[in-house]
Amino acid sequence: MCLNKNYILLLVFGLLSLKTKGQAVNNAVKTIQMKVETGLQFDVVRFNVKPGQAVKIVFENTDDMDHNMLITKPGAREEVVMAALNLGEKGPELNYIPKSDKVLWSVPVISPHQKKTIEFIAPNEPGVYPYVCTYPGHGFVMYGAMYVNATGKMPVLEKDMNIPPNRRGAEMSDGEKHDDMHAGHKMPVSPKPLHPYKPVAPYLYRVFIAGASPAAIAVSLPDDLSYCWDAGTCRLRFAWKGGFLDNSELWKGKGDVLAKVVGKIYFRDNAFPFRLAENGKEPVIAYKGYKLINRYPEFHYTIDGMSVYEMIKPAHNKNGLIRTFRIPKANKTVWFFTDEKDGVKYASSKGKWTKNKLKLTATEAKGFTITLTAKEGAEL
Repeated sequence: MCLNKNYILLLVFGLLSLKTKGQAVNNAVKTIQMKVETGLQFDVVRFNVKPGQAVKIVFENTDDMDHNMLITKPGAREEVVMAALNLGEKGPELNYIPKSDKVLWSVPVISPHQKKTIEFIAPNEPGVYPYVCTYPGHGFVMYGAMYVNATGKMPVLEKDMNIPPNRRGAEMSDGEKHDDMHAGHKMPVSPKPLHPYKPVAPYLYRVFIAGASPAAIAVSLPDDLSYCWDAGTCRLRFAWKGGFLDNSELWKGKGDVLAKVVGKIYFRDNAFPFRLAENGKEPVIAYKGYKLINRYPEFHYTIDGMSVYEMIKPAHNKNGLIRTFRIPKANKTVWFFTDEKDGVKYASSKGKWTKNKLKLTATEAKGFTITLTAKEGAEL
């Protein structure tokens, strides 16, 4: 009889233990394959899991810029995004993941073509658990929702206020990937503000904008200066002064509109500037990504296989830009071409100008700056 009592007690404690840890033992693992779509979007905008269920998220960065992913407590998404923004210079080393009890699970920043997996036991408490990318400029538009409940039910997609406005379209099944972000959308008619929060320059957005490829990156700088850097063509496309962007039509979910420049464009680049011979053809270029240094992006690309690093900051006269270039393994003369019609005056820290061409020795090309100053009255 004593043995039977002990057996019963062990059984009871075992059941209580299982209940405490959730029902993962009795439920199949829920695996979510998650990727990134053009326009700062998770391809899976929402999914459902049962309380206590084992969850596996395979997050693959299929974009051409860096991303992370954080899962937060219900209602904590915006608070966590703001905390990530406030990390300042510590952001990169912390993968833009703030130390907060509101962050439940996270994938660190991963570069294009990288993949990370996280596994966890879903909370026992039913609710809507947001997931979000907190990389600078992404957090208020790139997010989704993990629904935790036993029924598997979620709101009708077009009425789901837990996902971005431009994703509230035709109903999709649980975990279905989002292949057409614009089909069948019924969006709110009220416009969204340019920024859902007050940003502090420098900061950047991945944008669709006239005059650049779909891989454009718009950067807002101090002194009301901004520029568009094109990852598709690896060059500075244009620069403007007086404001940043109007994204309101884009954020209403319309698929046939572009971001609008707010301000006066004073510079347009007409061709890729680098050559490896004075009369040589345009080199083969390849984009390698960027990293933030004191919140300024430094772009990395190659010309005929040789790495180039470029960072752009406001000029000291507040009327133009300073482009800082590094070509650490330069082993030959490098030429930088300009155009009289691009709207700016040029000055360089090194090299020798011959009309509209700057000649740099291999040593000089390892590190130099080019200052662009807007010409009086320039508007392109």
